[in-house]
Amino acid sequence: MKLGLHSIFDSATFTLTYIVWHPQTRAAIIIDPVFDFDPATQLLSHHSVQKVVDFVSAKELRVQWIFETHAHADHLSSARELRALFPGSQWAMSAAMAEVFATFKKVLGWPADLTIEQLGVDRWLRDQEEIAVDGFTVQALATPGHTPACMTLRIGDWLFTGDALLMPDSGVGRCDFPGGSAEKLYDSIFGKIYALPDHCQVFVGHDYQPGGRSLRFQASLAEQKESNIHLRSGQSRAEFVEFRQSRDKSLGSPRLLQPSLDWNLGVHQIVKRLKV
Repeated sequence: MKLGLHSIFDSATFTLTYIVWHPQTRAAIIIDPVFDFDPATQLLSHHSVQKVVDFVSAKELRVQWIFETHAHADHLSSARELRALFPGSQWAMSAAMAEVFATFKKVLGWPADLTIEQLGVDRWLRDQEEIAVDGFTVQALATPGHTPACMTLRIGDWLFTGDALLMPDSGVGRCDFPGGSAEKLYDSIFGKIYALPDHCQVFVGHDYQPGGRSLRFQASLAEQKESNIHLRSGQSRAEFVEFRQSRDKSLGSPRLLQPSLDWNLGVHQIVKRLKV
């Protein structure tokens, strides 16, 4: 039976949130939900959260899991808030988040007594681990490179790649954050994602709409391999690493880097300054 899929696009951060559900059991998952944040006023708002709540309510869905593909540095996550709004739901991220947390704790000077347990994640996922939802299964594939804790979520022939693999005309995610690695990203894409059947469909974490084109967030693996502007089938590891490292040197920091990491990695002592 074909699953239901709904996307919500946040134009302020170019982020895609996905809701996947089983049409008979009404069991659902949420992937990469957004919490709205205005850096000028430091105000948080629930506009994007409400879009998720309204859709789930209209479809009479039962949210069982909320997944993050990685620790986002360009938008705030609403996973904690949605978990509270959907009793019985659980929040899952990659177990490699421990490495990301430790790295940014040093880089950003977070309090010494801060621990990753304060984040409150329910399930730390290992590579190839499967999560059973009523009517379908979600498999976590470790695809590090953009960050050490990036996961691609596989649901049948659907692949939710986060920032690892973007639309073909946007390429792939940058690798210059602490712990990032162009070598690892190449290995992740060729070893894990491109190794899957060509008919699999990639759903990306962001669409930057290059050239002003209309929103697009889905492409087949065959299209990715043939026309991804950063990493096509047959491209050598050395070529990609040289290109990625050179390109990353020209990129500025994400606009919401500090507040995103403060919030998404659970630095409660710091995010108290943010006003909901």
